[in-house]
Amino acid sequence: MDILAKIAEQKIRQAMERGEFDTLAYHGQPLKFDDLSGVPETLRMGYTILKNAGVLPPEMQLKKDILTLQDLLRACDDTAERCRMERHLNEKMLRLNIMLERHLHKPAYQQYQAKMRKKLGR
Repeated sequence: MDILAKIAEQKIRQAMERGEFDTLAYHGQPLKFDDLSGVPETLRMGYTILKNAGVLPPEMQLKKDILTLQDLLRACDDTAERCRMERHLNEKMLRLNIMLERHLHKPAYQQYQAKMRKKLGR
């Protein structure tokens, strides 16, 4: 164990003895871990950082935007505003379809699809 790890361990032990961790939120409760078993090990830290920062993958962000626009359209009474939102919605849907179409032709997706079909017995 290197010197920095020893110092860190010592500081943690001292803080525990002083009871500094006893008032933390979720003290004494089990930790809840995200299931990242499907994510390659080299990408897990990056995924966790992005998730904690509230960043969505581009496809998920587009889906979220589409749902928001659909909700706004249902509540919209102004014809001009409605046309503008519909145009915006169509652009986002087209962009999402193009993104998804690109994924369908990637070898990784085709391998994944083949594995899923085999697993599901199709």
